Amino acid sequence: EVQLVESGGGLVHTGGSLRLSCAGSGFTFEHYAIAWYRQAPGKEREGIALYKSADRSTYYTDSLKGRFTIIGDNAKTAVYLQMNNLQPEDTAVYSCAAARGGNFYSSVPPWYGMDYWGKGTLITVSS
Repeated sequence: EVQLVESGGGLVHTGGSLRLSCAGSGFTFEHYAIAWYRQAPGKEREGIALYKSADRSTYYTDSLKGRFTIIGDNAKTAVYLQMNNLQPEDTAVYSCAAARGGNFYSSVPPWYGMDYWGKGTLITVSS
């Protein structure tokens, strides 16, 4: 079965950094693209970044590109999200998702463009 497991969430102070991990298993990693999304309380789910395993290219939502970086490790079938200069408004549940055929994407897709999801990990940024 396809599994995606996020880790690295927790409490961080304003201005701090976190590195999230997404471990994938149960699928051929290089046939999928992996993306990170977040959903803050009372807000819509928002795409952050996309990693295309086939060519190791990356795509970002423009507003977040400066502070967030996606890193893929095909050998480990894992994807990471480096988050810097975190702000209280970054508080959200962060999830990774995989898309079969997603290596044909050329931007971060809306949530319904992804096929499998992890359970999410909560990031709380304290002021």
